[in-house]
Formats: sequence, structure tokens, C-alpha cells
Amino acid sequence: MNYKSNLTYSKVRAVNYAFNYAQTPNPAFKYIPVYEDNGGDCTNFTSQCMLAGGAPMIFSGKNPWWYKSSRWSFSWSVAEELYLYLKNNDKNNLYGIKGKEVPYINMLEPGDVIFYENNNGRISHSATITYLYNDYPLISQHTPNFLNIPFEKNWAAKMHFIQISL
Repeated sequence: MNYKSNLTYSKVRAVNYAFNYAQTPNPAFKYIPVYEDNGGDCTNFTSQCMLAGGAPMIFSGKNPWWYKSSRWSFSWSVAEELYLYLKNNDKNNLYGIKGKEVPYINMLEPGDVIFYENNNGRISHSATITYLYNDYPLISQHTPNFLNIPFEKNWAAKMHFIQISL
């Protein structure tokens, strides 16, 4: 079912949230530690930024995205799942936060998101663009926790540039 959203998404609020919590996580959300080669708090933090920007949580249906009382959906906390969630919502014009993949980084602005694919073809990291320095995007992220660092990752085989909207 397609929905027209009456909500608005504020990339400014998403970025302001990142400024406040990039280096010191928000205690209202569980911090997800790295376990062996997996995990980390990157996508939990990306989701928190989008929530702060006005993205509504979706608790039911085929495409849930939510956090409640130290429990959460896979799409809230797993990079590849959030990537697929955003693209599916955009493709099918579903209610909630959407992500349109674009070919060039210069098509993004603060409040948009980058997903990073590893050499195994798995999307394993996400970060929020929080600043443009002479048109060069800087990101903020968790695991590790950084504010306004260069967007390139020497380990990333591919980057996915996602414009965020409702």
C-alpha cells in the first residue's frame, strides 16, 4: 500500500543530533558493541539521526523500522538491512523514511547517508553526512565514534550514496 506522508524530514535536526551524540552516545539508546568481526553501533546511530530528523518508526508490516526499550528491528541496527529498507521504501513509495541511491557524492548534502560495502560485497557500515568543507563531505559515525571526519574508508570496496527523504 502506498502512502503520502504529511510529515517533513529535517536534515538540519538529523545533523544537530549527530553533532550532539557522535562522540558521546545518547544514553537513551543502547550502545551496540562490536562482537568479533560483526556489529557495532554505526547503524543504530544512523537510525537515531534519522529519527531526530522526523522519520517515523514503523512497528508492523513487511518493512518495520523501530527502537523500543532496548529492543529494535534489524533495519534499525544492521547496515545492509537499513540500506535495503530505505531503498525499498523509496522504490515502492511506502510510508516512512526513504533513501534514493544516487551515483555521485556531490549529489548529497548534510543529513544524507553513506553506506559502505566491504570486499565481500556486504554492506557493513553506515554514516551520516554532517558537514561540507569546501564542498567536501564530512561524516559523523559510531564504531568508532567520530564527528566530522573524511567520508572515504580505505577498506571500502564500494560506497552507496543515499539521499534521505520522507
